[in-house]
Amino acid sequence: MAAKSNPKPKLTLSVQYADARLQEILPRPLIRKTIQAALYFPAELTLRFVDAAEGQELNRDYRGKDYATNVLTFAYTENEDAEVTQADIILCTDVLQREADEQKKSVLEHAQHLIVHGVLHAQGYDHETDEEADEMEGLEIEILAGLGLNNPYQ
Repeated sequence: MAAKSNPKPKLTLSVQYADARLQEILPRPLIRKTIQAALYFPAELTLRFVDAAEGQELNRDYRGKDYATNVLTFAYTENEDAEVTQADIILCTDVLQREADEQKKSVLEHAQHLIVHGVLHAQGYDHETDEEADEMEGLEIEILAGLGLNNPYQ
């Protein structure tokens, strides 16, 4: 993990509230702060909040899974030689709110966790194997703790 004394990597960020329900509790400055905490490399990211219909359409069309999921990351620069990480991160508001309720967490805290999760995916982290999942979860716990948030896996 990058040392905290290092300057923050450059971030170019676009935030789209196609579904505006979380716009008040997740304003752009908080999104930027959350992303920056998980960023190890310069990045150009778009974060888009969508409803279940758009989330399902994207998941079906691009992943072949016909349901809305909590977060989708479309990473465009997955090779290690890329100077700038480029990705679109899609958060489905309906799924996010339902999961927060089921997990007895605040919507804000769950959204920040999913943003961190998506940013790590954009930078090449994955959870296909147990070893990868352990590494990614460890990073998420550490990053969220740095933001003053609880371990999302407890």
